[in-house]
Amino acid sequence: MALIVQKYGGSSVANAERIKNVAKRIGAVHDRGDQVVVVVSAMGDTTDDLIKLARQISRNPDEREMDMLLCTGEIVSCTLLAMALQDMGYDAISLSGAQAGIRTDSAYSQARITGIVPKRIHEELKDGKIVIVAGFQGITKEMDMTTLGRGGSDTTAVALAASLKATVCERYTDTDGVYTADPRIVPNAKRLPEISFEEMLELATYGSKVIHPRAVELGELYNIPVLVASSFNNNPGTLIHGGPLAMEIRNKVRSIAQDTDVAKITIVGVPDKPGTAASIFEPLAKSGISIDTIVQNTSINNITDMTFTIARTQLKKAMEIITPIAKSFGAKDVINDPKMGKISIIGTGIQNTPGYAARMFRALSNRDINIQLISTSEIRITCIIEESKVAEAVQALHSAFELEKPD
Repeated sequence: MALIVQKYGGSSVANAERIKNVAKRIGAVHDRGDQVVVVVSAMGDTTDDLIKLARQISRNPDEREMDMLLCTGEIVSCTLLAMALQDMGYDAISLSGAQAGIRTDSAYSQARITGIVPKRIHEELKDGKIVIVAGFQGITKEMDMTTLGRGGSDTTAVALAASLKATVCERYTDTDGVYTADPRIVPNAKRLPEISFEEMLELATYGSKVIHPRAVELGELYNIPVLVASSFNNNPGTLIHGGPLAMEIRNKVRSIAQDTDVAKITIVGVPDKPGTAASIFEPLAKSGISIDTIVQNTSINNITDMTFTIARTQLKKAMEIITPIAKSFGAKDVINDPKMGKISIIGTGIQNTPGYAARMFRALSNRDINIQLISTSEIRITCIIEESKVAEAVQALHSAFELEKPD
């Protein structure tokens, strides 16, 4: 008998009919003799609707109260799913994040899991029940409800799988796996049967919305295989794991990621001396603003320009922080461009194999797509380009690397 943790996204439980469909899938797993713990997101656009409602009540809602409000979305879906299973004759019980033993820090709206005490879950499983847990939430040591940020239900599922020592974590949504590119942009994109944790983490970090990066990190850390599949069909999906992949595959580029939530900031005329970079980036870090690509020009007369990218949604906050700091050390100007995008090729070994960067740059050049910034890792090459060119760039690179062909 295996212990399976399943996670169903908001589209999978968007209405009563879909909730009943999910209940049938869960019941089939239970019928074959496996124990099942299920994590659910809020129904459809419930979280967005609750945020809009809160904004109608208050221009600046209290963070604690917002988390209390948003936690209700997942509680609604998990209780309805438990009812659906009970109506089918299964013994099921719904638990909030707190009841499931998910402990977090006090960073409202972006809390981190500090530990899980799954005593209640074990007790219910021992009694033969199917356990349904509200994702996206936990509780602090002060007994306050918190949310884990966007994609937090993915994190909940993998964290529970690790804590319960589950055989696998299965993530079901409206996407039936990881593809060589976004199928909405590249119709002939190919589904990957498997992908490594490292490659998936880069994909998730650099634009893929298939699974949240924090969930991939936890899967790799605790060696929990994660299956990404659709709740609307029985396609096999994509297995994310840490085991060996096919040896020496023909094409080292596994997938292409894109992201249009990108803004570029340039500080013009930065004094080139120790401590300047720290004075810029430390305040941003303290404000929860993540920096991506950073480029500093060669110093001339001890003056340089510094350019970096952030999420577009954080641009206003970042400019408010950076502008007075830049003035304090005599920078000439701070300029920004909110209409940027990222395009990345990802695959183990591309940095150590000649030709991949050149091929990428040539493919973009042939489409008259200008590269503004470049960053790399051991398994990724990323170019910052105009947002309007992102879709065309994805298509160009998918064709250039012949990702539609079998390995």
